[in-house]
Amino acid sequence: MDSTGAETAHRPGRIPSWVPAAWLLALAAFLWAPAAEAQPEFTPQFGDAEPFSFDLLKARAEALAAEPFVPYEVQKPEELDAIDYDAHWRIRFRPEATVRVGDTPLQFFHLGRYFREPVVMHVVEGGEAREILYSADFFDIPEDSPAQAIEDVAGFAGFRIMREDLQTDWISFLGAAYFRTDGPDTQYGLSARAIAIDPGLASPEEFPRYTEFYIEDGGEGDADVTIYALMDGPSVAGAYRIAARNGDGQILDVSSALYFRNPVGRLGVAPLTSMYWYSESNRVQAFDWRPEVHDSDGLAITTGTGEQIWRPLNDPDRAVTSSFADENPRGFGLLQRDRSFENYQDDGVFYNRRPSVWIEPKGDWGRGAVELVELPTDDEIHDNIVAYWQPGDLPEAGDALAFDYRVHWGRGLPVTPVVARTMATRIGAGGVPGQPRPADQVRYVIDFEGGGLESLTASDGVEPVVTVGEGASVVRAYALPIVGTGGWRMTFDLQIAPGTETVDLRAFLRQGDEALTETWLGQLHPGQLGLFGSD
Repeated sequence: MDSTGAETAHRPGRIPSWVPAAWLLALAAFLWAPAAEAQPEFTPQFGDAEPFSFDLLKARAEALAAEPFVPYEVQKPEELDAIDYDAHWRIRFRPEATVRVGDTPLQFFHLGRYFREPVVMHVVEGGEAREILYSADFFDIPEDSPAQAIEDVAGFAGFRIMREDLQTDWISFLGAAYFRTDGPDTQYGLSARAIAIDPGLASPEEFPRYTEFYIEDGGEGDADVTIYALMDGPSVAGAYRIAARNGDGQILDVSSALYFRNPVGRLGVAPLTSMYWYSESNRVQAFDWRPEVHDSDGLAITTGTGEQIWRPLNDPDRAVTSSFADENPRGFGLLQRDRSFENYQDDGVFYNRRPSVWIEPKGDWGRGAVELVELPTDDEIHDNIVAYWQPGDLPEAGDALAFDYRVHWGRGLPVTPVVARTMATRIGAGGVPGQPRPADQVRYVIDFEGGGLESLTASDGVEPVVTVGEGASVVRAYALPIVGTGGWRMTFDLQIAPGTETVDLRAFLRQGDEALTETWLGQLHPGQLGLFGSD
C-alpha cells in the first residue's frame, strides 16, 4: 500500500489482498456483539435531501473521468496504522445505531490499518438522497483504543446489510471495490469486485475503489435492496447499480457504466477473486492435516455456442494467465463443486459450505475471452485466483463502456447441466503396477457424474477423447463405470517430453458423435510434481 492508502499490489487479494478472510469474518462476528457497558443513546443524523437517480450518478462518473485522478489523502496515517488486528477487534458497532432504509438494516465498518480510505454513505427514498452523517458514536470504542485518536476523521470503512435479527449479515462492501455475500449456507468465501485493471501483468495492478454508496430499499423486480455506487481510480471512473435479492443464496443484478481516463493493458469485467491451495489433484504440494483447502475448485464456462467447460484450478509455481476465447458467453464462474465435509475436515471455516459464484451476462458482450489468473500460494490466507471477462477491444482514454450482468451466489450452476459434470481430478504416477514406473509419465483420473451416465454400461460404446498440447502425448486412455456410484471414470497416461514446462489438456466422454460430458480442460506443470520436468 502506498502513502495515500491506495492498494497497489500487483496480485489479486482478499478485501484487500493482505487481509486474511478469517480475520474479516471474525471482525464481522464481533462487530454486532453488545457492548459491555450501557452507552448514551444515539440517533443517526442525516444531511439535506438532494435529487438522486442512476442517470445522475453516471453523469458524475463521466465528469470525474474527464478530470485528472485525485487520490485520497489519508488522514492521520500513523494513528490509523495503530488500529491493527487486535485494536480493530475491540471496536464494536452498536446495534442500536443500525440505520434502517425501509426494511433494510445497515451497519458499518470502522476505519483502521487495513481500511484507511472512507466511503460516504447515503439513503435514497423517493428520488432523493440524504447522507448518513458519520459519528464515532456509531461504535463502542474502548477508552484505551488508538481509535480514540481519530474520532475527528470522518468516514466509514464500508458497510454490510444485516438480517432482520441483526445477528448476521448477508452482503458486505469493504475495501477497494470488493463485495461478497454469504451464499445459501451462510458461509463467506470468494469475493466479487467492480472491475479489474491490469490483473496478472508484470506492472502493478490498479484497484479502483468505491467512494460513495446510495442505499435504496427494494428496487426493480423483487429486489430486497438496491445499492448504487460511485467508483474512481487512476484509469477509470464508474457508476454501478446492484439490485440484490436474498433467499436460498443471493442474486445480484448489476448495471455498470465505465468512463476511462487512460488506456489499460488488461480489463477484467465482472471479476471474481478466490483461493485455491490444494485438493485431491495436487495434494503432494501441501503439508497440512486437511485433505483439501480451497474456496473454489474450478472455473466453469458456458460458451456462446453452448459448450460447457470445466477447468480445475491449480496452485502453480509461477503466475499463469489462461485465456478462453469466446463470443457472447452465456456465463462463467468460480465454483466449489466438492461440498462433502469429509473431503475437508475443517469444522472451523467450513470450506464445504463456501458459495459458488456464476456470472450471467445480459445482452451481447461481443468477442473477447474469459481469463483465469492463477498465482502461487503456500497458505490459505492468500487469495491467488482471479477470473473475469476481457473484451476483445481494450478501451482507450475517453472511451465509455457499459456491462449488465447477473451474479448468482449458490451451491453450483443456477441451471441443471444437460451433460455430465466433472466431480474429481486426480493425478499420480503413470505406468503399470508391479513394473518400474516411467519417470516421464503421469496418470490422470477424472470422474464424471450425471447427464444420464448412470444408465450406460461398459458395452455401450462410451469412449474417452483426449487431446494434449506440445510437449506430451497420450500413452493409453480408457473409460469405465465407477462401481456402485452411477458415475464414470476416465483414465489416461501422459508421456512428458524433457524440458516441458506446461502441458494443456482437453478431454471428454462421447458415445458415437454425442458428447456425454462437459469439456474438461487441464493444465499440467511437470516441474511441480518432483518426478520429472523442466529445470
